[in-house]
Amino acid sequence: MDGVKPDWLRVAVPAAAGPTVRRMGELLRARGLPTVCRSAHCPNLPICWGQGTVTFMIGGDVCTRACRFCAVPHGRPEAPDPEEPGRLARAVNELGLRYVVLTSVDRDDLPDGGGAHYAAAIRAVREAVPDALVEALLPDFGGDREALRTVVAAGPTVVGHNLETVRRLSPLVRDRRAGYDLSLSVLRTLKELDPRLRTKSSLLLGLGETEDELGEALADLRAAGVDIIVLGQYLRPTPRQLPVARYVPPEEFRRWEERARAMGFPGVVSGPMARTSFRAAEAYREVVGQPQPATLCPPEAQACLELDSRAPKKPEGFLG
Repeated sequence: MDGVKPDWLRVAVPAAAGPTVRRMGELLRARGLPTVCRSAHCPNLPICWGQGTVTFMIGGDVCTRACRFCAVPHGRPEAPDPEEPGRLARAVNELGLRYVVLTSVDRDDLPDGGGAHYAAAIRAVREAVPDALVEALLPDFGGDREALRTVVAAGPTVVGHNLETVRRLSPLVRDRRAGYDLSLSVLRTLKELDPRLRTKSSLLLGLGETEDELGEALADLRAAGVDIIVLGQYLRPTPRQLPVARYVPPEEFRRWEERARAMGFPGVVSGPMARTSFRAAEAYREVVGQPQPATLCPPEAQACLELDSRAPKKPEGFLG
C-alpha cells in the first residue's frame, strides 16, 4: 500500500524547541550516547527533545536481530562499553532529566542478553540522580529469567517489552528468535518478580491485523498484567521493510483507546504517531494517579509548527 501518507500523519513541533534540541544533540554526541530517537529516525524527536525528553539506547546501536519492521541497523555488535553507564548518568544529570527512558538493541551475542549492562545503567542513573524515575524498555533476553531478575533488582520504575503485533503476523513481522508467546511470558515474569512493578507494551497497527486479532492481543497483554499499552501506526522505514497494509485513521485509535481502558489498562497512549516512549512520563503519572502538567509544551513553546509527513522522510518504523 504505502503511497502518499494521509493528512493526519503530521507532527506538531514546538516552535521554540530548537535551542533545547540542539543542546540535547550536542551533549549526547559529546558523551557518545546513542538514542533510539536518532537510530530509529523517530518522527517525534523534535517534540520529545524540545520538552527535555530523550530515550537512550544502551548496549550499542547495532542489533543482533533483523525484525522486518525496524530501522535500527543489525549485524554483529561490539562488546558493551563498561564506561557507558557512567556517561549516561552524567548526561542525565547535566540535562536535568527526572524521567529517564532506556532502551536497547537485542544482544543475543551476550550470555545474559545484556541484562547486567542494563542493570548497571539503571543503578548509575539512580546513584547520580536519586529522584529520577527510570523506565526500561527491554528486549526479551531470550526469556532468561535471571537476566530479567537482574534488571528488576536494579530498581526501574517502569519496565516495558513490546509485543509489536498480533499472533498471526508475529512470524512475518519479527525476527525468528522473537515470538508472541515468548514476549507474553517475559511480561508475566516481570510481574512475578515484582508485583509492584509497572509494566508496559506496544502494538503496531496497520500491518494487516484484523479487529478480532487486535482485540485478542490486547486481552493477552492485560492477562499478563500489563499496566500501560501504547498503540501506534506502523510506518515503513525503507523499501527493504514490510509495506504498510493500511493507514489507521485517528478515530479508530480513539475507539481502541476506549476499548483498552474498558479492558482495564490503567494507562493508554493511542494515536497514529504514538511510540513506546512517547509521553512516557505522562502515562506513568496516569497509572499512579499523579496530576498531569497543564501542557506538554514549555510556556515559551506554545506556538506549534506542523511538519507535513507526506514530504520525504527518514525511516520511522521502530516503535521504540
